[in-house]
Amino acid sequence: MDALTRRRFLLASGVVGAGALAAGATAYTLADLFDTAGDRPADAGTLVLVTLYGGNDGLNTVVPYADASYQDARPGIAYDAGEVLRLDDATGLNPGLKGFQRLFTDGRLAIVRGVGYPKPDRSHFRSMDIWQTADPVRPGTTGWLGRWLDTAGGDPRLAVSFEPALPPLLAGANSAGAAVPTGARRQVKGVTGLGLPAAGEPPLQARAARCFADLERVEAMITQVRDAQPEDPDDDDSATGTGGRTDLAAQLDLVAQCVEAGVATRAFSVSLGGFDTHADEKQLQEILLAKVDKAVTGFVDRMAGRPVTVVVYSEFGRRVRANAGDGTDHGTASNVFVLGTGVRGGLHGEQPSLTDLDDGDLKHTVDFRDVYAGLLTDVLAADPAEVLGGWTGRLSLTGS
Repeated sequence: MDALTRRRFLLASGVVGAGALAAGATAYTLADLFDTAGDRPADAGTLVLVTLYGGNDGLNTVVPYADASYQDARPGIAYDAGEVLRLDDATGLNPGLKGFQRLFTDGRLAIVRGVGYPKPDRSHFRSMDIWQTADPVRPGTTGWLGRWLDTAGGDPRLAVSFEPALPPLLAGANSAGAAVPTGARRQVKGVTGLGLPAAGEPPLQARAARCFADLERVEAMITQVRDAQPEDPDDDDSATGTGGRTDLAAQLDLVAQCVEAGVATRAFSVSLGGFDTHADEKQLQEILLAKVDKAVTGFVDRMAGRPVTVVVYSEFGRRVRANAGDGTDHGTASNVFVLGTGVRGGLHGEQPSLTDLDDGDLKHTVDFRDVYAGLLTDVLAADPAEVLGGWTGRLSLTGS
Protein backbone atom coordinates (compact mmCIF):
# COMPACT_ATOMS: atom_id res chain seq x y z
CA MET A 1 0.00 0.00 0.00
CA ASP A 2 1.45 3.39 -0.96
CA ALA A 3 2.21 5.90 1.81
CA LEU A 4 -0.57 8.34 0.84
CA THR A 5 -3.29 5.67 0.87
CA ARG A 6 -1.92 4.26 4.12
CA ARG A 7 -1.98 7.68 5.78
CA ARG A 8 -5.54 8.37 4.58
CA PHE A 9 -6.70 5.03 5.96
CA LEU A 10 -5.07 5.61 9.34
CA LEU A 11 -6.81 8.96 9.60
CA ALA A 12 -10.19 7.70 8.38
CA SER A 13 -10.14 4.71 10.72
CA GLY A 14 -9.90 6.96 13.76
CA VAL A 15 -6.44 5.82 14.82
CA VAL A 16 -5.20 9.39 14.96
CA GLY A 17 -6.55 12.79 13.91
CA ALA A 18 -5.15 14.69 10.95
CA GLY A 19 -4.45 17.79 13.02
CA ALA A 20 -2.70 15.74 15.67
CA LEU A 21 -0.43 14.06 13.11
CA ALA A 22 0.39 17.39 11.52
CA ALA A 23 1.26 18.89 14.91
CA GLY A 24 3.50 15.99 15.83
CA ALA A 25 1.06 14.03 17.99
CA THR A 26 1.93 10.38 18.32
CA ALA A 27 -0.22 7.26 18.47
CA TYR A 28 1.03 4.69 20.96
CA THR A 29 0.11 1.13 21.87
CA LEU A 30 -0.78 -0.40 25.20
CA ALA A 31 2.55 -2.21 25.09
CA ASP A 32 4.31 1.18 24.98
CA LEU A 33 2.52 2.19 28.18
CA PHE A 34 3.25 -1.04 30.01
CA ASP A 35 6.92 -0.72 29.02
CA THR A 36 7.07 2.11 31.56
CA ALA A 37 5.74 -0.02 34.45
CA GLY A 38 7.60 0.80 37.64
CA ASP A 39 9.00 4.07 36.27
CA ARG A 40 7.12 6.35 38.70
CA PRO A 41 7.16 6.95 42.45
CA ALA A 42 4.37 5.18 44.32
CA ASP A 43 3.07 8.44 45.77
CA ALA A 44 2.95 10.36 42.46
CA GLY A 45 -0.56 11.66 41.77
CA THR A 46 -2.64 10.56 38.79
CA LEU A 47 -5.29 12.74 37.14
CA VAL A 48 -8.15 11.13 35.20
CA LEU A 49 -10.25 13.58 33.18
CA VAL A 50 -13.73 12.42 32.15
CA THR A 51 -15.31 14.61 29.45
CA LEU A 52 -19.08 14.51 28.97
CA TYR A 53 -19.58 15.73 25.40
CA GLY A 54 -22.76 17.53 24.43
CA GLY A 55 -23.31 19.92 27.33
CA ASN A 56 -24.65 18.07 30.37
CA ASP A 57 -27.58 19.78 32.12
CA GLY A 58 -26.06 20.80 35.45
CA LEU A 59 -29.34 21.87 37.05
CA ASN A 60 -30.83 18.39 36.61
CA THR A 61 -27.57 16.78 37.75
CA VAL A 62 -26.97 18.70 40.98
CA VAL A 63 -30.54 19.73 41.64
CA PRO A 64 -31.56 22.84 43.65
CA TYR A 65 -34.85 21.12 44.38
CA ALA A 66 -35.90 23.48 47.19
CA ASP A 67 -35.68 26.57 44.97
CA ALA A 68 -39.14 27.51 43.70
CA SER A 69 -37.56 29.22 40.69
CA TYR A 70 -36.14 25.86 39.58
CA GLN A 71 -39.55 24.20 39.71
CA ASP A 72 -41.21 27.15 37.93
CA ALA A 73 -38.66 27.21 35.09
CA ARG A 74 -38.93 23.48 34.34
CA PRO A 75 -42.47 22.28 35.01
CA GLY A 76 -42.12 19.19 32.82
CA ILE A 77 -38.60 18.05 33.68
CA ALA A 78 -37.86 19.33 37.20
CA TYR A 79 -37.16 16.86 40.01
CA ASP A 80 -39.02 17.32 43.27
CA ALA A 81 -37.85 16.61 46.82
CA GLY A 82 -39.11 13.04 46.69
CA GLU A 83 -37.18 12.15 43.53
CA VAL A 84 -33.69 13.50 44.18
CA LEU A 85 -30.90 11.85 46.15
CA ARG A 86 -30.60 14.41 48.91
CA LEU A 87 -27.28 15.99 49.83
CA ASP A 88 -28.79 18.59 52.16
CA ASP A 89 -32.06 20.47 52.67
CA ALA A 90 -31.69 22.40 49.42
CA THR A 91 -29.61 20.28 47.06
CA GLY A 92 -29.84 16.75 45.70
CA LEU A 93 -28.34 14.55 43.00
CA ASN A 94 -30.04 13.16 39.91
CA PRO A 95 -31.64 9.76 40.68
CA GLY A 96 -29.13 8.13 38.31
CA LEU A 97 -26.21 9.06 40.58
CA LYS A 98 -26.67 6.68 43.50
CA GLY A 99 -22.97 5.82 43.62
CA PHE A 100 -22.03 9.49 43.60
CA GLN A 101 -24.32 10.04 46.61
CA ARG A 102 -22.49 7.25 48.46
CA LEU A 103 -19.10 8.75 47.64
CA PHE A 104 -20.37 12.17 48.75
CA THR A 105 -21.42 10.67 52.10
CA ASP A 106 -18.01 8.97 52.36
CA GLY A 107 -16.24 12.30 51.77
CA ARG A 108 -14.74 11.14 48.46
CA LEU A 109 -16.76 13.46 46.18
CA ALA A 110 -16.38 17.21 45.84
CA ILE A 111 -19.03 19.05 43.83
CA VAL A 112 -18.01 22.46 42.50
CA ARG A 113 -21.06 24.51 41.52
CA GLY A 114 -21.28 27.40 39.10
CA VAL A 115 -18.09 26.65 37.15
CA GLY A 116 -17.59 28.59 33.93
CA TYR A 117 -15.63 31.42 32.33
CA PRO A 118 -16.15 35.06 31.28
CA LYS A 119 -18.14 35.82 28.13
CA PRO A 120 -19.32 32.21 27.67
CA ASP A 121 -19.83 30.69 24.25
CA ARG A 122 -22.77 28.35 23.56
CA SER A 123 -21.13 26.57 20.62
CA HIS A 124 -20.18 22.98 21.46
CA PHE A 125 -16.91 23.21 19.56
CA ARG A 126 -15.72 26.61 20.69
CA SER A 127 -16.72 26.07 24.30
CA MET A 128 -14.93 22.72 24.39
CA ASP A 129 -11.87 24.37 22.85
CA ILE A 130 -12.00 26.96 25.63
CA TRP A 131 -12.24 24.29 28.33
CA GLN A 132 -9.44 22.21 26.82
CA THR A 133 -7.06 25.07 26.06
CA ALA A 134 -7.94 26.99 29.27
CA ASP A 135 -8.04 30.23 27.30
CA PRO A 136 -11.47 31.93 27.18
CA VAL A 137 -10.20 34.83 25.09
CA ARG A 138 -8.34 33.20 22.22
CA PRO A 139 -8.42 29.41 22.29
CA GLY A 140 -5.12 28.39 20.76
CA THR A 141 -3.51 25.21 19.53
CA THR A 142 -2.23 23.89 22.86
CA GLY A 143 -4.22 22.24 25.65
CA TRP A 144 -3.63 22.90 29.32
CA LEU A 145 -2.44 19.34 29.97
CA GLY A 146 -0.33 19.49 26.80
CA ARG A 147 1.42 22.56 28.22
CA TRP A 148 1.91 20.69 31.48
CA LEU A 149 3.47 17.87 29.45
CA ASP A 150 5.90 20.37 27.95
CA THR A 151 7.06 21.27 31.47
CA ALA A 152 7.21 17.62 32.59
CA GLY A 153 9.77 16.46 30.03
CA GLY A 154 7.60 15.83 26.97
CA ASP A 155 7.35 12.01 27.07
CA PRO A 156 3.97 11.39 25.35
CA ARG A 157 3.28 8.47 27.65
CA LEU A 158 2.91 10.84 30.60
CA ALA A 159 -0.46 12.00 29.19
CA VAL A 160 -2.66 9.40 27.50
CA SER A 161 -6.02 9.49 25.73
CA PHE A 162 -8.18 6.38 25.35
CA GLU A 163 -10.36 8.27 22.84
CA PRO A 164 -10.61 7.86 19.02
CA ALA A 165 -8.09 10.65 18.40
CA LEU A 166 -5.90 12.83 20.56
CA PRO A 167 -8.00 15.68 22.01
CA PRO A 168 -6.62 19.26 21.93
CA LEU A 169 -6.39 18.95 25.71
CA LEU A 170 -3.17 16.91 25.40
CA ALA A 171 -1.45 18.89 22.63
CA GLY A 172 1.51 20.95 23.83
CA ALA A 173 3.73 23.47 22.05
CA ASN A 174 6.71 21.11 21.92
CA SER A 175 5.16 17.71 22.58
CA ALA A 176 1.85 15.90 22.62
CA GLY A 177 0.28 13.11 24.60
CA ALA A 178 -0.18 9.54 23.44
CA ALA A 179 -3.36 8.39 21.70
CA VAL A 180 -4.25 4.78 22.48
CA PRO A 181 -7.59 4.37 20.68
CA THR A 182 -9.97 1.61 21.74
CA GLY A 183 -12.98 2.12 19.45
CA ALA A 184 -14.20 0.18 16.48
CA ARG A 185 -12.51 0.68 13.12
CA ARG A 186 -13.57 0.11 9.55
CA GLN A 187 -13.28 -3.48 8.43
CA VAL A 188 -11.29 -3.73 5.20
CA LYS A 189 -9.90 -6.80 3.51
CA GLY A 190 -6.19 -7.13 4.14
CA VAL A 191 -6.35 -4.65 7.02
CA THR A 192 -3.60 -6.35 9.02
CA GLY A 193 -1.09 -5.19 6.44
CA LEU A 194 -1.64 -1.62 7.57
CA GLY A 195 0.15 -2.40 10.80
CA LEU A 196 3.31 -3.62 9.08
CA PRO A 197 6.35 -1.35 8.62
CA ALA A 198 6.60 0.55 5.33
CA ALA A 199 9.96 1.56 3.95
CA GLY A 200 10.64 5.28 3.99
CA GLU A 201 7.51 6.37 5.87
CA PRO A 202 7.76 9.18 8.45
CA PRO A 203 8.33 8.07 12.06
CA LEU A 204 5.00 9.47 13.27
CA GLN A 205 3.08 7.59 10.58
CA ALA A 206 4.95 4.42 11.49
CA ARG A 207 3.98 4.93 15.12
CA ALA A 208 0.32 5.34 14.11
CA ALA A 209 0.55 2.12 12.10
CA ARG A 210 1.93 0.29 15.13
CA CYS A 211 -1.04 1.58 17.09
CA PHE A 212 -3.37 0.20 14.42
CA ALA A 213 -1.68 -3.20 14.59
CA ASP A 214 -2.21 -3.19 18.34
CA LEU A 215 -5.95 -2.52 18.03
CA GLU A 216 -6.67 -6.24 17.64
CA ARG A 217 -5.26 -6.82 21.13
CA VAL A 218 -6.96 -3.71 22.52
CA GLU A 219 -10.34 -4.71 21.12
CA ALA A 220 -9.92 -8.24 22.49
CA MET A 221 -9.34 -6.72 25.92
CA ILE A 222 -12.40 -4.47 25.58
CA THR A 223 -14.50 -7.48 24.56
CA GLN A 224 -13.34 -9.38 27.63
CA VAL A 225 -14.30 -6.44 29.84
CA ARG A 226 -17.76 -6.21 28.30
CA ASP A 227 -18.35 -9.97 28.42
CA ALA A 228 -17.46 -10.01 32.12
CA GLN A 229 -20.19 -7.49 32.92
CA PRO A 230 -23.89 -8.38 33.25
CA GLU A 231 -26.09 -7.23 30.39
CA ASP A 232 -27.83 -3.90 30.91
CA PRO A 233 -31.11 -3.55 28.97
CA ASP A 234 -30.76 0.24 29.03
CA ASP A 235 -27.19 0.18 27.72
CA ASP A 236 -27.82 1.77 24.30
CA ASP A 237 -24.54 3.03 22.85
CA SER A 238 -26.45 4.92 20.15
CA ALA A 239 -27.37 7.47 22.82
CA THR A 240 -23.78 8.47 23.48
CA GLY A 241 -23.28 10.53 20.33
CA THR A 242 -19.92 12.25 20.23
CA GLY A 243 -17.22 11.33 22.69
CA GLY A 244 -15.59 8.01 23.48
CA ARG A 245 -16.56 5.27 21.03
CA THR A 246 -15.94 2.68 23.70
CA ASP A 247 -18.02 2.14 26.82
CA LEU A 248 -16.82 4.48 29.59
CA ALA A 249 -16.39 1.60 32.04
CA ALA A 250 -14.11 -0.18 29.55
CA GLN A 251 -11.99 2.96 29.08
CA LEU A 252 -11.65 3.34 32.85
CA ASP A 253 -10.77 -0.34 33.18
CA LEU A 254 -7.75 0.29 30.95
CA VAL A 255 -6.81 3.30 33.09
CA ALA A 256 -7.07 1.14 36.21
CA GLN A 257 -4.83 -1.54 34.70
CA CYS A 258 -2.24 1.11 33.87
CA VAL A 259 -2.33 2.57 37.39
CA GLU A 260 -2.11 -0.86 38.98
CA ALA A 261 0.90 -1.69 36.78
CA GLY A 262 2.65 1.49 37.91
CA VAL A 263 3.08 2.95 34.42
CA ALA A 264 4.64 6.39 34.05
CA THR A 265 1.39 8.03 32.87
CA ARG A 266 0.26 10.88 35.13
CA ALA A 267 -2.82 12.12 33.22
CA PHE A 268 -5.51 10.14 31.39
CA SER A 269 -8.34 11.39 29.18
CA VAL A 270 -11.56 9.40 28.65
CA SER A 271 -15.02 10.49 27.51
CA LEU A 272 -18.69 9.79 26.96
CA GLY A 273 -21.04 11.64 24.61
CA GLY A 274 -24.76 12.10 24.09
CA PHE A 275 -25.57 14.91 26.53
CA ASP A 276 -27.06 17.35 23.99
CA THR A 277 -30.56 16.90 25.40
CA HIS A 278 -32.77 19.32 23.44
CA ALA A 279 -35.90 17.15 23.81
CA ASP A 280 -37.34 14.54 26.19
CA GLU A 281 -34.40 15.15 28.49
CA LYS A 282 -35.42 13.74 31.83
CA GLN A 283 -35.30 10.02 31.05
CA LEU A 284 -32.39 10.20 28.59
CA GLN A 285 -30.15 12.19 30.90
CA GLU A 286 -30.94 9.92 33.83
CA ILE A 287 -29.89 6.88 31.76
CA LEU A 288 -26.65 8.58 30.68
CA LEU A 289 -25.83 9.73 34.21
CA ALA A 290 -26.44 6.21 35.48
CA LYS A 291 -23.79 5.02 33.00
CA VAL A 292 -21.38 7.64 34.28
CA ASP A 293 -22.22 6.73 37.88
CA LYS A 294 -21.62 3.02 37.38
CA ALA A 295 -18.35 3.50 35.51
CA VAL A 296 -16.84 6.23 37.67
CA THR A 297 -17.83 4.88 41.08
CA GLY A 298 -16.55 1.43 40.14
CA PHE A 299 -13.25 2.98 39.11
CA VAL A 300 -12.99 5.15 42.24
CA ASP A 301 -13.67 2.14 44.48
CA ARG A 302 -11.05 0.12 42.61
CA MET A 303 -8.50 2.91 43.07
CA ALA A 304 -9.29 3.41 46.78
CA GLY A 305 -6.16 4.23 48.76
CA ARG A 306 -4.20 5.27 45.66
CA PRO A 307 -3.38 8.92 44.81
CA VAL A 308 -5.81 8.98 41.87
CA THR A 309 -8.10 11.96 41.28
CA VAL A 310 -11.03 11.83 38.85
CA VAL A 311 -12.55 14.99 37.35
CA VAL A 312 -15.89 14.94 35.48
CA TYR A 313 -16.92 17.98 33.42
CA SER A 314 -18.82 19.07 30.31
CA GLU A 315 -18.34 21.98 27.89
CA PHE A 316 -21.31 23.90 29.31
CA GLY A 317 -24.56 23.46 31.21
CA ARG A 318 -28.03 24.19 29.86
CA ARG A 319 -30.38 27.16 30.01
CA VAL A 320 -32.44 27.57 33.16
CA ARG A 321 -35.83 27.44 31.46
CA ALA A 322 -36.91 24.25 29.69
CA ASN A 323 -37.86 24.46 26.03
CA ALA A 324 -41.14 23.40 24.43
CA GLY A 325 -39.85 19.89 23.79
CA ASP A 326 -39.26 19.06 27.46
CA GLY A 327 -35.55 19.50 26.91
CA THR A 328 -33.02 22.25 27.47
CA ASP A 329 -30.90 24.35 25.14
CA HIS A 330 -27.22 25.29 25.32
CA GLY A 331 -26.34 27.27 28.43
CA THR A 332 -23.30 28.32 30.41
CA ALA A 333 -22.10 27.57 33.96
CA SER A 334 -22.40 24.07 35.40
CA ASN A 335 -20.90 21.63 37.89
CA VAL A 336 -17.52 19.91 38.06
CA PHE A 337 -17.15 16.68 40.04
CA VAL A 338 -13.84 15.78 41.68
CA LEU A 339 -13.57 12.28 43.14
CA GLY A 340 -10.96 10.18 44.90
CA THR A 341 -9.43 9.12 48.20
CA GLY A 342 -7.69 12.41 48.91
CA VAL A 343 -10.53 14.71 47.86
CA ARG A 344 -11.99 17.37 50.16
CA GLY A 345 -15.55 16.19 49.85
CA GLY A 346 -18.65 18.33 50.00
CA LEU A 347 -20.24 21.21 48.14
CA HIS A 348 -17.86 23.90 46.90
CA GLY A 349 -18.53 27.17 45.12
CA GLU A 350 -21.66 29.28 45.29
CA GLN A 351 -24.85 28.02 43.68
CA PRO A 352 -25.66 30.53 40.88
CA SER A 353 -28.91 32.45 41.20
CA LEU A 354 -31.81 31.14 39.12
CA THR A 355 -33.35 34.61 38.85
CA ASP A 356 -30.33 36.91 38.41
CA LEU A 357 -29.46 35.63 34.94
CA ASP A 358 -27.39 36.66 31.93
CA ASP A 359 -29.82 36.51 28.99
CA GLY A 360 -31.50 33.45 30.50
CA ASP A 361 -28.26 31.78 31.55
CA LEU A 362 -26.53 31.17 34.86
CA LYS A 363 -23.72 33.52 35.86
CA HIS A 364 -20.61 31.57 36.77
CA THR A 365 -19.34 31.85 40.35
CA VAL A 366 -16.12 29.83 39.95
CA ASP A 367 -13.61 30.26 37.11
CA PHE A 368 -12.65 26.88 35.68
CA ARG A 369 -8.98 27.94 35.74
CA ASP A 370 -9.18 28.01 39.54
CA VAL A 371 -10.13 24.33 39.43
CA TYR A 372 -7.31 23.54 36.98
CA ALA A 373 -4.80 25.42 39.11
CA GLY A 374 -5.68 23.33 42.15
CA LEU A 375 -5.34 20.09 40.18
CA LEU A 376 -1.99 21.13 38.72
CA THR A 377 -0.66 22.02 42.15
CA ASP A 378 -2.08 19.22 44.26
CA VAL A 379 -2.21 16.27 41.84
CA LEU A 380 0.52 16.91 39.26
CA ALA A 381 2.89 18.93 41.50
CA ALA A 382 3.20 21.60 38.79
CA ASP A 383 3.29 25.40 38.78
CA PRO A 384 -0.16 26.48 37.54
CA ALA A 385 1.02 29.95 36.54
CA GLU A 386 3.48 28.39 34.09
CA VAL A 387 0.73 26.27 32.50
CA LEU A 388 -2.19 28.70 32.71
CA GLY A 389 -0.54 31.84 31.39
CA GLY A 390 0.16 33.45 34.74
CA TRP A 391 -3.23 32.69 36.28
CA THR A 392 -3.09 33.25 40.05
CA GLY A 393 -6.45 31.92 41.29
CA ARG A 394 -6.71 28.48 42.83
CA LEU A 395 -9.37 26.20 44.26
CA SER A 396 -7.75 23.37 46.19
CA LEU A 397 -9.93 20.25 46.29
CA THR A 398 -7.34 17.56 47.06
CA GLY A 399 -4.35 17.09 49.33
CA SER A 400 -3.79 17.87 52.96
